[in-house]
Amino acid sequence: MRQTWRTISIIVVCGMGLALSGCGQVGYYAQSINGHFTVLHTAKPVSDLLADPAIDPRLRTRLIEAEQIRSYAVSVLGEPDNGSYRSYADLKRPFVVYNVFAAPALSLKLHESCLLVVGCVEYRGYYSRESAEAYAAALHREGWETFVAGIPAYSTLGYFDDPLLNTFIYLPRAEVARMIFHELAHQILFVRGDTAFNESFAVTVETVGVRRWLAAHPDAAIEYERYDLHRREFRKLVDGYRKRLELLYGGPESDAQKMASKEALFARMRADYEALKASWGGYRGFDLWFASDLNNAKIGSFATYNQWVPAFMALLAQKDDDLPKFYAAVKAMSKRSEPERNAVLTALDATPGAAAARVLLDAPARASR
Repeated sequence: MRQTWRTISIIVVCGMGLALSGCGQVGYYAQSINGHFTVLHTAKPVSDLLADPAIDPRLRTRLIEAEQIRSYAVSVLGEPDNGSYRSYADLKRPFVVYNVFAAPALSLKLHESCLLVVGCVEYRGYYSRESAEAYAAALHREGWETFVAGIPAYSTLGYFDDPLLNTFIYLPRAEVARMIFHELAHQILFVRGDTAFNESFAVTVETVGVRRWLAAHPDAAIEYERYDLHRREFRKLVDGYRKRLELLYGGPESDAQKMASKEALFARMRADYEALKASWGGYRGFDLWFASDLNNAKIGSFATYNQWVPAFMALLAQKDDDLPKFYAAVKAMSKRSEPERNAVLTALDATPGAAAARVLLDAPARASR
């Protein structure tokens, strides 16, 4: 019943929004509503699937593991106990949505889209790659640099019961845990219009959650650490070049000089990636990211998810690593204005706790047990 009334409420709200929006927004909201309800319609309760003797054995194993992870999120991490991730949908595609990021030629500041429910965010999501690429092309014609990213999971912030998806269910167990912990964190707290705050909070919860989960499931650590090592080294590479680009764009050079220096930095970044990849024993998981043009939208999208993570980790340490106390402190912070929140986070980011968190984030996931 709760799902039914929530569905009705969202349809009413979206309908009001459509009536007040321009033609372009009407089309966007229509694809969003249709896309999400298609996902919900496809989903089946995990309990029903597990009761089916004809279910694929590999999927059965993964669903059982996901149920255990879901229970851990509630009992140990204090995340919401609701219907999310209690059902499963096979969408017959590799990603559930495609997010479009855009940035100017000489800035990492991402283009914002102001939407119903979530407020202004630094991306726009589509349920089909074709629609995402069409929007990206339109922005490119206006002079924006663009990046279309496939997204394996997203949160409806507790308005709906989000399902497990084929887009991530077959990843390493700890990676499935990471995604579930991240998306449920958005149900704990979401601040309209502050993408960096929301995503950094969720990344903090997922990071802490996975480390604790691995401590309780050491048999999953080796597989995950091989998977996560490359991501951590890739993250360090991108973050280093993000800082260089920020210094360049804020410097005194002319626009022409900045453009030339920007291209030189991207060329060096590619060379550094090739050197890094040579140490990975044949792993090529980020080749696709480098295959298309490097641009500010790609680099900016990376920063969106990680900007305040060390600051949040420092706050958690101040709360004696007690997650419920941490959630309460972040909720209290969320009630302040964005400038006030950013001031608090900036101060936390300068503490020894944040410095320790940066070291921790570069370390193997089970190193902090």
